[in-house]
Amino acid sequence: MTYSGQRFTDHFQDFADRYGFQDMYSGGFYPFAALEEYWAYWSRFIELNRYCLPPYSTYTDLLEVIKDKDYFVITTNVDHQFQRSGFAHDRLFYMQGDFGLWQCGVPCHQKTYDNEELVHQMVRRQTACRIPPDLIPTCPLCGKPMRMNLRMDTTFVEDEGWHAAAQRYHQFLRRHQDHKVVFLELGVGWNTPGIIRYPFWQRTKVWPQAVYVSVNLEGTVIPNEIRSKTVSIQDDLRHVITQLRSLDQSSF
Repeated sequence: MTYSGQRFTDHFQDFADRYGFQDMYSGGFYPFAALEEYWAYWSRFIELNRYCLPPYSTYTDLLEVIKDKDYFVITTNVDHQFQRSGFAHDRLFYMQGDFGLWQCGVPCHQKTYDNEELVHQMVRRQTACRIPPDLIPTCPLCGKPMRMNLRMDTTFVEDEGWHAAAQRYHQFLRRHQDHKVVFLELGVGWNTPGIIRYPFWQRTKVWPQAVYVSVNLEGTVIPNEIRSKTVSIQDDLRHVITQLRSLDQSSF
C-alpha cells in the first residue's frame, strides 16, 4: 500500500494544506502542537491502513499459494493485513507492533489495548484536523497519554500476545531445521535487516535443505556463501505472487 500520491491526497489533503507534508509517512513524524491534532491525523491513518482492506489482492494471492503448506509469517509490517486477508492468527508474528494496538506512553505496564472503536469515533468526530479533547486516549493505570504500539524506541511494549507469537515462530523454526524449507523474503529493505534478512541468510547457510528466495523491486545483495541456494527476483512482488498463483500448485 502506497503512502503517497493520490491515495494520500484522497484522504489527507486537508492535512497537507494545513501542515505542508506530502505523504503519510512524513505525516507520522510531524511535530503536532496538540494531542487533538496528533490523534486526528493518526486516527485517520490507522483507520485507512489498519481497518480497511488493501487495494490489491496480493495478500490473498499469497495465501492461495501457501495455504496448504506448513507456513509461518514473520513481518515488520504493522498494518495487520495478513490476518485481515485470512492468514491464520497463530502463524503470524508482528515483530514491530500493530497499528491496531495502543500502549501506555511511559510505559507504566506491559499491556496493549485494542483501539478500533475509539479510532472510528475520532475519525467521525474530528473537524479542522482536530479531535474533541474527550477522545484523547490516556493510560487506564497512570493517566499519561497513550501511544501506538510500534517499535520506535526502548518504550515498545512486548505484551503476552507478542511473546506468544515469538515462541510459536521459534518453535516452528526448531521443528523444521532439518526439513525442506523456503525462506521467502518479500519486499524487505535495509531499514531493519536484522529481523528478517540476516536471520534468513544465516539459516539458509547452515540448514542443509534450506533455500532462500528474495523478491524485491530493487533487487538484493546475495552473500557468496548461499549463492547456490538462492533465487533472487528483481520485480514487483505483486506481479510475482500473481504469477505464482497461476502455476500448478502440485508442482511446488
